Amino acid sequence: MLRYLKKYWLYCLLAPLFMLGEIAMDMWQPAMMAIIVDEGVLGGELSVIWSEGLRMLLLVAFGGTCGVLCGVFANVAAQRFGNDVRKDLFARVMDFSFQQTDQFTTGSLVTRITNDVTQVEQMVMMSVRSAVRCVLMFFGGIYMLYLQSPRFALVAACGLPVIAAFVILFLRAVSPLFTVIQQRLDQINCAVQENLAGARVVKAYVKEERALEQFSKANDGLCSVNLQAQTKLAFLNPCVNMVLNLCTVGVLYVGGVTVQTGGGVTPGQVMAAITYLSLILMRVIFMANIFQTFTRAAASWKRIQEVLDTQPILRLGTVSPRTQQRGEIEFRHVSFAYPDAPDQPVLRDISFRVEPGQTVAIIGSTGSGKSSLIQLIPRFYDAAEGQVLVDGVDVKAFPLEELRDKVGFVQQQAELFSRSIQENIAWGAENADKEMVRRAARIAQAEDFILRTPAGYDTKVTESGHSLSGGQKQRLCIARAVLKRPEILIMDDASSALDLKTEAALHGALSRELTGTTKVIVAQRVASVKNADKILVLEDGRLSACGTHQELLRTSAVYGEICRSQLKQEVSAS
Repeated sequence: MLRYLKKYWLYCLLAPLFMLGEIAMDMWQPAMMAIIVDEGVLGGELSVIWSEGLRMLLLVAFGGTCGVLCGVFANVAAQRFGNDVRKDLFARVMDFSFQQTDQFTTGSLVTRITNDVTQVEQMVMMSVRSAVRCVLMFFGGIYMLYLQSPRFALVAACGLPVIAAFVILFLRAVSPLFTVIQQRLDQINCAVQENLAGARVVKAYVKEERALEQFSKANDGLCSVNLQAQTKLAFLNPCVNMVLNLCTVGVLYVGGVTVQTGGGVTPGQVMAAITYLSLILMRVIFMANIFQTFTRAAASWKRIQEVLDTQPILRLGTVSPRTQQRGEIEFRHVSFAYPDAPDQPVLRDISFRVEPGQTVAIIGSTGSGKSSLIQLIPRFYDAAEGQVLVDGVDVKAFPLEELRDKVGFVQQQAELFSRSIQENIAWGAENADKEMVRRAARIAQAEDFILRTPAGYDTKVTESGHSLSGGQKQRLCIARAVLKRPEILIMDDASSALDLKTEAALHGALSRELTGTTKVIVAQRVASVKNADKILVLEDGRLSACGTHQELLRTSAVYGEICRSQLKQEVSAS
């Protein structure tokens, strides 16, 4: 944490320095009030009241100015600290593999970047402002109380250990609950994210009540833990106030006896002593609240540190490999299992090679490993065994950014952003001009529907592209990948929402316009793959057959069955 505060050491220093001015004024006022009471009110000197009163006003103005400057510097340090931590957290999350994101869960990462950082921000602000104020006023109050009378300081000393015991007792009981509170916030964020992202599915299946039940369960859990924490803390203030009142009675008693016996204590000093005692003991109460904030922030910082300390599991290459090839892909005896199920291989001993500029199609039944295979090329995951090579070089040897710059990836689930159509297409090539964007849209068979929208390419896309159909979203994502002009274009069932005529036009345009690009197409329909230079047939994670459409019809029983099955479906549909 200190490494983030080092940059703002000047603000962290100035805030307490100005706080000293405010505290000095607070410490001075009761003593001045004692003079006004003893000399002005009881002594009948009105000039003392006017002169001391004017001095008090001037000092209050000075102290208020110091307090404002202290608050400004404390907030600048805290906000900039939080800004840096959030940026580092987000950058680290962006470096995570899919596996690591799944382990933390998206809801938990959102909570850590938002709420947890806010808790730590508050702690920083209170450290350089409120905590300093409390400590200085506490010891300053004791000193000033001692100056009024050592007996008054003795009364305060009797109450402080009792208050400290109450504070320690209640905070120890509440501290474990703060970590649970943050975990319950994770659950709420997950519930909100899932049900808002899937709102159309929820409404389509009339499951609003189930969504509300899921959210209510998470919210009730948070409310329950918060209630436990606040209930325990609710006993703290009454206990401390009880001690405070006992100490006040003690000061009044000691002061009264001393005044009656002529012990050198005046009524004004008794009044000042009560004020100082209230300052001292109220600072203790405030310190208890600060400790509560610190305890909660400590739990949040631990969660933040977990993310910052988690190193990306994908080992990154550091040297750009020099190769004459552009777009060559080779799998050598590749096996793969997802990290959360290492004993259940998804791919087994896969070997094949794709020449630069070729179109290779991958087909197979659901769950055969098609999507898993293509995710190994841009290193969304790493192979458990064997090698994945691009341009003759193991993908692990590439710097990750350089490897992914070579690859254009289009998923079946189209992902769009809340910005214009042009900005969505140019997402991967932000320096592209309008003509390049339009050309990519034409290749993706998207320009016709784009020009029918109210503002054409400047039409705003709603969140997650809900204003567009599935086929329209897929075509915009394909245009985005095409505009990048990658060496390797991977389409993971990315044309599944297109009709056969549009899909045929799309593949024809890709063949004409991206002649030097290697294309990897995952599809369910034979019509989508039959013109590929090479077709890979996957079955239960193994490469069952490889060849052209005609070759596979003769040699592959699996491919033949897929073709016959789809032909029967087409006949039945007609």
